[in-house]
Amino acid sequence: MANYKPDLSCQSKFIPVDFSVQIVPGTFEYALAHIIDNYLDLSGFDAWFNNDKGGAAYSPAVMLKIILFAYSRGYITSRRIANACETNITFMSLSGDVQPHFTAIASFVARMKDQIEPLFTQVLMICDKEGLIGRQMFSIDGCKIKSNASKEWSGTIEELTRKEAKLRRASQRILARHQAQDGLNEDEIEHDLKQKSKLDNSAIKITEFLANNEDKLGSQDKPVKSNITDPDSAKMTTSKGTIQGYNGIAINDDKHQIILQAQAWGSVGEQQTLKPAVEQLKQQLTNLGTPDTFSTAKFTADSGFHSEVNLAYMASTGLDSYMADNAFRSRNPLFQVSETYATEKEKRRLKRSKGKPKQFSSDDFYFDKDTETCRCPAGKDMWLQSDHINVAGKSYTRFTGYLKDCKVCPLRQQCMRKAPSKTGRQVQFVNDSSANIISYTDKMKIKIDSSAGRRQYNKRLGTIEPVFGNITVNKGMKKFTLRGQEKVNTQWQMYCLVHNIEKLRNNLH
Repeated sequence: MANYKPDLSCQSKFIPVDFSVQIVPGTFEYALAHIIDNYLDLSGFDAWFNNDKGGAAYSPAVMLKIILFAYSRGYITSRRIANACETNITFMSLSGDVQPHFTAIASFVARMKDQIEPLFTQVLMICDKEGLIGRQMFSIDGCKIKSNASKEWSGTIEELTRKEAKLRRASQRILARHQAQDGLNEDEIEHDLKQKSKLDNSAIKITEFLANNEDKLGSQDKPVKSNITDPDSAKMTTSKGTIQGYNGIAINDDKHQIILQAQAWGSVGEQQTLKPAVEQLKQQLTNLGTPDTFSTAKFTADSGFHSEVNLAYMASTGLDSYMADNAFRSRNPLFQVSETYATEKEKRRLKRSKGKPKQFSSDDFYFDKDTETCRCPAGKDMWLQSDHINVAGKSYTRFTGYLKDCKVCPLRQQCMRKAPSKTGRQVQFVNDSSANIISYTDKMKIKIDSSAGRRQYNKRLGTIEPVFGNITVNKGMKKFTLRGQEKVNTQWQMYCLVHNIEKLRNNLH
């Protein structure tokens, strides 16, 4: 009969521990501790404290070590970090066996907004000194991450006003039920009172928000949804559904995927983030002592950042830019002859449209240039709205369908996504006078569709995409724990800081 030694892995044991030998060279925690102790200037934190005669504060170096190491292991919440400082030997070694309370950790992260930028730049200087920044190509992308707020508390001022009235009506119905029925037992009364209190508190919360806030306007000066819990966050559509969150934008260098610029944006479209992000990149390169990098570097961005305005701006920066448009892939000869691509594209379209037929394009409308008349696919005449509308530097003739025709049209589902209420279907055609005008969009299509342009743009996938995979999957950053633009931006930059320090792991000994 076999005889094995017992498994004592769950048994506690008192052993002497030398914290100084727990941090092994070549590991992330070694690089983190080495950089913080020997390279970073943390004097900016001294202004936080005025405790010469009070109790001693936790060292900023210790707090940075345990928080950044926790982020590298997917520990986001302050309670989990505080618990690790009491139970995990690596955390104990980094902190010098100090166990900060979770409130101290949360407060430290929340106050980091003025200190994270200098620290980020200092780490970039170390990366540059170690030769990790090539300055040959930069790539930008964004990653939508959930915020610490519920999307159920989102809406325009008008929508929130209606929700408040609805909650108050529900509360009044409970009160009316009590007045009409005197024979309710105590359990029912207690349940109803709790429900009424919950409804009243929600209504009061909305009332207080409405009293201090106005409608936020989007890029087209139309009201966009606000969020009561976190007004700076926004509803965002992702491949996995709609979330309430922020868009983490980052620009990195292609040599070793070092992140040079990072910022989180809430209720701002991705297109609107390009210009401030590029300006921050230029400032960062100036801090690194190479302000003229834009004259020799390349820059790639996907279709989310594409617009005529952004292309015009990029042309003024001096960067050799490659920015895809929405139809970039469909113009690729490899995809044009691929039956698999066409089949999968139609499947995705049917999924997005929930089985609805394909929408009519301008090619499906009959346009007579000589008489300036237009008929829709249903054979109805459309009225000339304007013969001179400027879009992306070109002039267009726009026609609009009559509302009475569009409302009863049998082809409406193929022509309009929503039932018409104020106007019929609109369609526009480029005028001959501007057909020869080459816009920035046209120039970029010619550039990016060339063999050389496609080769340069294809480098974007291996430059920027692994960065977001590392942060969201390997590091577990799938939800911000803080609220407000400044605090969320701090947390995003700290995660990007962890990514850069990880790149230095094998360069510091």
